[in-house]
Amino acid sequence: MLTVGRVSVDLYPEQIGVPLGAVRTFRKLLGGSPTNVAVAAARLGRRAAVVTKVGDDGFGSYVREALAGFGVDGSRVGTDLNLRTPLAFCEIHPPDSFPLLFYREPTAPDLQLREGDLDLDEVAHVSVFWTTGTGLSEEPSRSTTLGALRARRRRRVTVHDLDYRAVFWASPDEAGRWGREALSLATVAVGNREEAAVALGRELLAEECAQALLAHGPELAVVKLGAEGVVGATADELVVVPGLQVEVLNGLGAGDAFGGALCHGLLAGWELERVLRFASAAGALVATRLGCADEMPSEAEVEELLCSV
Repeated sequence: MLTVGRVSVDLYPEQIGVPLGAVRTFRKLLGGSPTNVAVAAARLGRRAAVVTKVGDDGFGSYVREALAGFGVDGSRVGTDLNLRTPLAFCEIHPPDSFPLLFYREPTAPDLQLREGDLDLDEVAHVSVFWTTGTGLSEEPSRSTTLGALRARRRRRVTVHDLDYRAVFWASPDEAGRWGREALSLATVAVGNREEAAVALGRELLAEECAQALLAHGPELAVVKLGAEGVVGATADELVVVPGLQVEVLNGLGAGDAFGGALCHGLLAGWELERVLRFASAAGALVATRLGCADEMPSEAEVEELLCSV
C-alpha cells in the first residue's frame, strides 16, 4: 500500500493532564496521519510505503530512520532544501481532550509535493492508495493529490481520509469543496462525524452521513464515532459496530491505527463487519497508549482484545 501526505515529528508530554507550558519533558515520536497509517499497516504485516517530504535537517533524518525501523519503505520521502521538518506538540487530558500545536510555517515540505514526486504508474497499480484532506489544503499538494487520484482511475482500494483540521483551512466551505472532489475519485471514504459534516456541508446522523458520502462516489463509506463505535455502508449493506470500552490515555493515534487496520481487513477480503470490528479494536488499543506510530498493535494484540470482549 502507498500513503501520501503529512509527516511530522510529534512531541508528546510525559506529564499528563497539564497545559503545554507546564510540561517538563516530551517523548519524540514519528507522526502525521498518512505516515502513521502506513506504520499501522506494516505492523499488521502489510508492505507499506509513504510519499512525503521532510526538511534537510536532523528531524528529517529521524523520520527516515523511524520509517525504516517500523518496516515502512521510505525511499519515496523527498527533501525540501528550504523548509524545515514539521513539529507537532500536544497536551494530553484524558479521556477526550488532546489539543495540538503545529509548527508548519510558512508551510510544510509535505505540502510541496508535486506530480514528479509520485510514480503515477505505481499509484495506478498499488493495492491500496491512501490520501488525506490535509493534502488538499494548499497548492501544489492539492493538485498533486487530485492528479494522483485521477491516475488511480478508481481502482480498489482507493481511500480518501477526510482528515479535516480547521487550522489548515481558510474555511470549512473550502475544505468541503475540495473534499467532495476527492471523494468523487475514491472508492473508500473514511472520517469522523465532524469531518463528514464538513465534506457534506451539513450535519447528519451517523447512518445518514455514511449514505450521503456514498452519494459522492465511494463504494464504501466509514464514519468513526469514537467511543460510540463505527458505521460502515455500501450500496447493499449498513453495518453498525459498537465501541469497545477501554481506559483512554491518548486518543490521537486511534484513527490512524483504525485506518491501517481497515486497509489490512479490506486487503484480506473480510466481510465488512469483521473489518470494522478489527479496525475499531486496533484504534481502541492505541487509545490506551501514549504514542501513535510507536504504539501500533500487531494482529495478535488486536485479536486478543476482540476475544476478551
